[in-house]
Amino acid sequence: MNKNIDKNNLNEVIGLSKKILKIFYLLLIVVGAYLILKIIKELQIFYIILSVLKILTPLFIGIIIAWLLNPFVKFLMSKKVRRSIGCFFAYVVLIGCIMLLIQAILPLLYHQTIDLVSNFPNIFSDLKDWAGNLFNNFNSETVNIEAIKDNLFSRLDLFSSNLATSLPTTIINGATSLISSIGTFIIGLVIGFFLLLSCDNLSNNLLELLPKKFRKVILEIATKVNQSLRSYVNGALIDAFVVFLVSSIAFAIIGLKAPLLFGLFCGLMNVIPYAGPYIGGAPAVIVGFSQSTGIGIAVLIAVIVIQMIEGNVLQTLIISKTTKLNPVTIIIGLLIFGHFFGIIGMLLSTPIIGVIKVIIKYFDEKYDLLNFN
Repeated sequence: MNKNIDKNNLNEVIGLSKKILKIFYLLLIVVGAYLILKIIKELQIFYIILSVLKILTPLFIGIIIAWLLNPFVKFLMSKKVRRSIGCFFAYVVLIGCIMLLIQAILPLLYHQTIDLVSNFPNIFSDLKDWAGNLFNNFNSETVNIEAIKDNLFSRLDLFSSNLATSLPTTIINGATSLISSIGTFIIGLVIGFFLLLSCDNLSNNLLELLPKKFRKVILEIATKVNQSLRSYVNGALIDAFVVFLVSSIAFAIIGLKAPLLFGLFCGLMNVIPYAGPYIGGAPAVIVGFSQSTGIGIAVLIAVIVIQMIEGNVLQTLIISKTTKLNPVTIIIGLLIFGHFFGIIGMLLSTPIIGVIKVIIKYFDEKYDLLNFN
């Protein structure tokens, strides 16, 4: 009996020790990532890398396009279609979809954006009236409501005047950036086509550059990383599109100004786990309250309902079945990457952490380093 008790106690201690060790490894990885990012920021290495990446943007666009279209081309090849013909057909479909989206969405988006910008003064005026009525309903002897109200209104006036002053410059800079981005994307499309043509050969050639003893390991890791990233990207794109579509329809029914613009922003920000829905929904709610209290409340309810459904269905499927990351790990990654790199860092944090986990898990399964299984 004592031996059984001792064995049970020993198993409990061993199990607890393994859990503590896993937490320790997780904290070690988080602290290590933070220190590395801190060093990169202090040495301004990130800005050098960013400058290089900016120059190589068309190449990265081409790599992403080739990476996304390669499974479709391989499917056509399995149906006895030559790779060159498959690549051409894939590009015809891609460009056709882009043109359809531009013709269907861009004119609406343009007109709604112009309408929203032209209504900025009225929006700020309505927002001030709504906030003023809200403050008038509060009576407190301990809090100086008037001081808070004056401070808020002065900030709104300053923001409105700065926006009006900088708006022409912002429009010109935005138009210039848009033209430059279109040119970069076209170059990326051309590069992507040639990469897609020689995708398999290029992968084999790159693998040939590595020492023979490392090729098998690198190929296995690359395959696992590719599967994880592809699942995450496909899921995230579907998730973002659904949120964009449903939000735009809901905002249009409610009567929010520029529903397509705010729906698009909600969809794009939804790629950021947990924090994205709040970032995406906040501007729509603010503009909704500037129109009327009823519209503001309706927009707020719509955003909450959409995000509840999305968070409990789509987001759960994407995070749990692709990256398989713990929510705490995702949130910590968002905080660290968001602190150093802002919105872009938050967008990239989850796939980067997912890739790191795939690599660590591969070596753990191979050498039983962390005993994650």
